[in-house]
Amino acid sequence: MIPEDLIKRIRQIQIYSARAVNASFAGQYESVFKGRGMQFDEVREYTPGDDIRAIDWNVTARTGKPFIKRFVEERELTVLFAVDLSASGEFGTVNKMKNELAAEFCAVLAFAAAKNNDKVGLLIFTDRIELFIPPKKGSRHMLRLIRELLAFKMPKRKTNIPLALDYIAKIARKRATVFLVSDFIETDFKKPLGLLNKRHDVVAVPVRDRVEMAMPALGLIELQDAETGQIMLVDTSSRSFRDQYGDRTSRRFNDLKGLLRSINVDMIPIMTDRQYINDLIQFFHMRHRRR
Repeated sequence: MIPEDLIKRIRQIQIYSARAVNASFAGQYESVFKGRGMQFDEVREYTPGDDIRAIDWNVTARTGKPFIKRFVEERELTVLFAVDLSASGEFGTVNKMKNELAAEFCAVLAFAAAKNNDKVGLLIFTDRIELFIPPKKGSRHMLRLIRELLAFKMPKRKTNIPLALDYIAKIARKRATVFLVSDFIETDFKKPLGLLNKRHDVVAVPVRDRVEMAMPALGLIELQDAETGQIMLVDTSSRSFRDQYGDRTSRRFNDLKGLLRSINVDMIPIMTDRQYINDLIQFFHMRHRRR
């Protein structure tokens, strides 16, 4: 039986997603992600003006008349959310935890996909593959994905992004749009991500919290690594410590952006203290300009 508080959270996300996925938003989604491939439709007899590169030489040889292959734009899209729900996601200082933000972000795009009759699948991973739900259509299927994202609870675990990328490469036979949602604390994944992006359209979604970017002056506090359990006592009233902390986190994020840029992977950074719809729309506009 689904707990009452979980039902309430699912309903809230469903209402918010329905409002967010309005006609304008859904149209931008379709224009950005649709028509990225071609699929075979039929073989027909050649007529003057047809592109000779489309001639089907096997059928032509068999019939003695020139025939061409006809392709149509592929309308159905497969969307796969690969979501890192390791222990470091159980952190948030403003509106919600990073894992909650990841679930809501995926929900909005899942409902946009459902509105466009696309298939949507889900991969939840930590340092192992926790759950895989194959891509399907329909609002009931979307609600199941959201429920699994929100209800997921595991003992403290680390992150293994290459493992998730290798898993997707094995199970995703058809070209898909893959949203890799993580806080990207791990950094050793350039090669498998680059290889996956050659076959699929991969979009990285870094999930961050304000305190991970700039530490406030709170005096002496204990910081605990959510994935290792290591505890450290730090003096946040020290300007030197805060500057070093900010420089380190800024450098790490810039390194991530450089890595993604070097393998042509797009990015949608989202944060717990701001509306991610604006980040999505900005991403749509960027892709419109590129195309």
